[in-house]
Amino acid sequence: MRKNLNIRMLVRLIGGLLQLEAIFLLVPLTTCLIYGEQDYIVFALTCLCAAITGYLLWRVYPTSRRMGKREGFLLTASVWVVFSLAGMMPFIFGTPQVDVSTAFFEAMSGFTTTGATILPPNENISHGIIIWQAMMQWLGGMGIILFTLAIIPALNTSGGMQMFNAEVTGVTHDKIMPRISQTAKMLWGLYFGMTLLLTVLLWAGPMTLFDSICHAFGTISTGGFSSRAGSIAEFGSDYVLIVICIFMLLSGMNFAMLFKAATGRWRLVKHDEVTCIYIYAILVFTALFAIGRFTSGNIHDWRDCTILPLFQVVSSITSTGYLAPGFTIWEPFILALTFIMMFSGGCAGSTSGGAKIDRLLYMGRFLGNELHLCTYPNSIKSVRINGKIVNRDIVAKVVAFLCIFMLLIVAGGTALSFMGLPAVDSFFSSFSCICNTGFGASLTGYGDDFLAIPAGAKWVLSFLMLTGRLEVFTIIVLFTPSFWK
Repeated sequence: MRKNLNIRMLVRLIGGLLQLEAIFLLVPLTTCLIYGEQDYIVFALTCLCAAITGYLLWRVYPTSRRMGKREGFLLTASVWVVFSLAGMMPFIFGTPQVDVSTAFFEAMSGFTTTGATILPPNENISHGIIIWQAMMQWLGGMGIILFTLAIIPALNTSGGMQMFNAEVTGVTHDKIMPRISQTAKMLWGLYFGMTLLLTVLLWAGPMTLFDSICHAFGTISTGGFSSRAGSIAEFGSDYVLIVICIFMLLSGMNFAMLFKAATGRWRLVKHDEVTCIYIYAILVFTALFAIGRFTSGNIHDWRDCTILPLFQVVSSITSTGYLAPGFTIWEPFILALTFIMMFSGGCAGSTSGGAKIDRLLYMGRFLGNELHLCTYPNSIKSVRINGKIVNRDIVAKVVAFLCIFMLLIVAGGTALSFMGLPAVDSFFSSFSCICNTGFGASLTGYGDDFLAIPAGAKWVLSFLMLTGRLEVFTIIVLFTPSFWK
């Protein structure tokens, strides 16, 4: 017998998370006070409303604390929407003021680490708004639910595994510690440590402390947010490019592997197939980028065939979306390579977007087996990763994921075309948002950036960003009748 959804428990947890968001809103509030900006009033009211609403919802006591898979999916999807609804308020009432669709697009782009901003930093935007944009990406990078599991151990026995599986990216979800709450603490501890280290390294260079914090948030989360209108190029520093490139590369790796490396288990990382393919792919794409730049006559010094291609490749494959200096309108060959990298993304269990290299490896092995069976139908073949046989159910889920992923790109592009956007803009924007990369269609040389899209298109792209960040199934399952029966 199916049991009814535990709605009261879901409402209570959403209330607790809203109170948590109110605490985070104190950071931009304090920033406005430090810089003497009037937007502190907006953040104070937003913080107060989130805290009161969260407290009222938290007072809803459930008859049971049971949390199953359905509750896990619904809570995860709901929390990301609720966080975006609360997080968009400073954009509506702050400086400059924008409409609801633009504000929601901006908030969803931040929390999903897409980085498709419509509000580039300028003299009209307060430091509070800028730090809030960066902080949304940082919170969404490792995951809102995962942060909650780290600070509320009680959830470990109340659907913690279901929420962990619904939010964390990847084909399979391995715990690096015996309990989910311990795993969440370790992952967030590593995430925070990397952010702190990058902030110090950037501050030691040409950046101010404020710029260092913003770029550390945008890099570790692979969101690509910059506190400067000219992004990374405005600093004109090879030191900044190299440091950010290294941390983007690390953030595109499985954080469980990074944890193993940090605890001295390098052998496990060295022999992991996915990690090796990730590194090899970056090296190959960098060489191809350099060749493409050379054949198009865009090589002016040694940086154009070394640092800049490497930076752009790592930025693209990790879905960070930073643009290297000199990369504005791209050549067709480089644009084609970028499409491949945007689709593949980094490793599962990282903060990057895309389909993930793990799934492409599973699919490649599966297709190889199927081609072998065409010639030798009586042979027995199985997908092996790291020397271990992969369950056929997992392989089937990977195939289903990639099919739905492609269908959503087509559906999103078709919907945007129906709203009047040019075909190239429509499909590139749909592809960019579901891969959580945030590149605007202006890079193709045909279209404009996200500033030009109509209100309806912003809601479509917001849906694609959320679906891509939560890796399709968590969102799409909510639209199936069986989920609600």
